[in-house]
Amino acid sequence: MVAVGWAVASTVLARRSVVVVVEPGLTLREVAAQLSVDRGAPFARSFLGDAVELARESPYHPAGSLEGLIGPGRYVVAPSESPREVLGAMVGRFAREARTTGLSPTTTVQGLNAYQIVIAASIVQKEGYYARNMPKVARVILNRLARGGPLQMDSTVLYALGRDGGVVTHAMLQTRSPYNTYLNNGLTPTPICAVSATALSAVLHAPPGPWLYFTVVNRRGDEAFATTFAQQLANERRLATSGVQ
Repeated sequence: MVAVGWAVASTVLARRSVVVVVEPGLTLREVAAQLSVDRGAPFARSFLGDAVELARESPYHPAGSLEGLIGPGRYVVAPSESPREVLGAMVGRFAREARTTGLSPTTTVQGLNAYQIVIAASIVQKEGYYARNMPKVARVILNRLARGGPLQMDSTVLYALGRDGGVVTHAMLQTRSPYNTYLNNGLTPTPICAVSATALSAVLHAPPGPWLYFTVVNRRGDEAFATTFAQQLANERRLATSGVQ
């Protein structure tokens, strides 16, 4: 009975167009989860498998992944469209978005190649969250990369654990993964989410500044930036008194 029910449900799904919304900050697996609901689990599995295949054709020469290389936006998926065609539309939108920011596969910024710029932008997307925070977050990342050593970004640890948001515990910081920027120096191997034009522009045109730290300081999500660790601790105290958990 379960098998028959699934077959009927899959047939119904295949007969109608569905809308998939790729928000900045979503991972490929989160997009696939939407497709699983709307198109069924086999479609979603093919989507992730095709993403690996199409990554080999990317002009950004990614590390076997289309993570971060799909454009945010609303996609109407027709009944006849295959997972590969859906991915093709998403990759095409990313290419158009990148061009509007001045990013091309040959762009370099402060020693970063184009793919590394997308990686940095994905971390900016998760860490800055709001557009108003992103330029200075980008500068912090570039400054830390220039200084050498670990970036120490919580969002990369959460990505390694397959989580989106939440408190990062001391135990999580010990996660053995190339995406743990507390245990590894430099950028992650791939982007950690879909990026907005705002995040890309923040990396491409980061404002000058000496900042090395930042933290949220109020319920509006505003972030304060610091040059020294002592300043960072003072900003963290502001967070503690704001009542934000």
